[in-house]
Amino acid sequence: MRPQTLSIIGFGTFGQLIARHLRPHLALSVCDPCVRPNDLPQVDPAQAARADIVVLAVPLPQLEAVLRAIAPHLRPGSTVIDVSSVKVEPARLMLDLLPDHVGIVASHPLFGPASAADGIAGHRIAWCPLRSRGHRRLAAFLKAKGLQVIPTTPDQHDRDMAVVQGLTHLIARSLSRLGPLPRDMATRSFAMLAEAAAMVQDDSPELLATILKANPHAASVRQRFLAEASGIADEL
Repeated sequence: MRPQTLSIIGFGTFGQLIARHLRPHLALSVCDPCVRPNDLPQVDPAQAARADIVVLAVPLPQLEAVLRAIAPHLRPGSTVIDVSSVKVEPARLMLDLLPDHVGIVASHPLFGPASAADGIAGHRIAWCPLRSRGHRRLAAFLKAKGLQVIPTTPDQHDRDMAVVQGLTHLIARSLSRLGPLPRDMATRSFAMLAEAAAMVQDDSPELLATILKANPHAASVRQRFLAEASGIADEL
């Protein structure tokens, strides 16, 4: 039997992280217009679409164009998985643009290259099956790799991430604009806060825009947080 094939469309930092952990288990190929040094087969979108599993690791603004490019070439029974930081919009696009004969999973690995530098075991992945039964087999594989697979819906995911990611990035960006943070006199709680902020400082502008703008629930959570902060300041 031939090995199961997986194509990664988008070979940025997260696409590379996926490849590093999955290449021992699957026959991988990469589709990315930017040439990045690697020893994996380089394919075009039509070739990438013929894999058993197609992982979409592209910025959200590019997702619709990629879906339109691969849709005519997807094989019946294959599965398409996105890894965007929001889920409502990718889920809508995939359901609207992909043919009925493919499985669809909207996912969000709740970790990045920095936090998974020592491995992915113990980390979490949000898992939103949208079409087909093949998602159960894939989820079982990820659990065997040590990931905690968290079933959810696209809307519930975005509601949670509006707090988890939206506020984290808001606080991190705000702290960075205060200038150099104290180190010698820092308490443990402040050190942990500064560490959390530092973990997201290098995120790309595209990722920041996705988290703060493309999440339909982010604005209301942000407004509520700022109102609460302002209220506390007024009380003082």
